[in-house]
Amino acid sequence: MTTGITLTRAAADHVGGFLARRGKGLGLRLGIRTTGCSGLAYRIEFADDIEEGDREFASNGIRVFVDPKSLPYIEGTEVDFVKDGLNEGFRFNNPNVKSECGCGESFNV
Repeated sequence: MTTGITLTRAAADHVGGFLARRGKGLGLRLGIRTTGCSGLAYRIEFADDIEEGDREFASNGIRVFVDPKSLPYIEGTEVDFVKDGLNEGFRFNNPNVKSECGCGESFNV
C-alpha cells in the first residue's frame, strides 16, 4: 500500500509562495541522494516537468513528484516548514528513518 508524501499547511504555503514568485513550476520534487555521515540526504527542488517514472502526490494544493528509486526511502514522509528563531527550513518526518547523523543532515533507513 502506498501512503505517499504529504506537506503540512506551513510547507504547502511556503512552496506555493515560492512557485508564485518564481512564475513557473508544476510543484515540488522530493528525492534522496547518497551523502553525509549516515548515508542518505533529502534532495528538494522545484519540478518544472514530469520525469519518466515519477510518482505524483497532491497535498494541500501542491503537487509533489518523487522518482521511483527514492520512493522506498521516503514513503510516508510528512514535509513541514518550521521557523525557529532566525532559522527556518524544511523538516522531514520520515517513518522509515532508523538513525540520523548528529548534525541532522543525513539519515539511514
